[in-house]
Amino acid sequence: MNSHPRLAPGCRLGENNQQRVLLMPERALRLNGPSLEIVERCDGKHTVQQIVSDLQLIYSKAQPQKVEEDILGYLALLQKERALDFEQ
Repeated sequence: MNSHPRLAPGCRLGENNQQRVLLMPERALRLNGPSLEIVERCDGKHTVQQIVSDLQLIYSKAQPQKVEEDILGYLALLQKERALDFEQ
């Protein structure tokens, strides 16, 4: 929870037809709502815990544990897709 997620080399936030996207080598992932909130914080400065805390405040009507599980799952997916690296 104390690691710092950062977009992997070759990946960056961009825009396509007024829509925020995560640009990855050979593909793009459309971002909105929570996914955009998460990726914007993957700057190597925020820890996973800070990202979870921020989104728990933004989505305060959702159960905190559910928000955390969703964030951790999404970060794992991005890492599996080689769009994200974790630094200590």
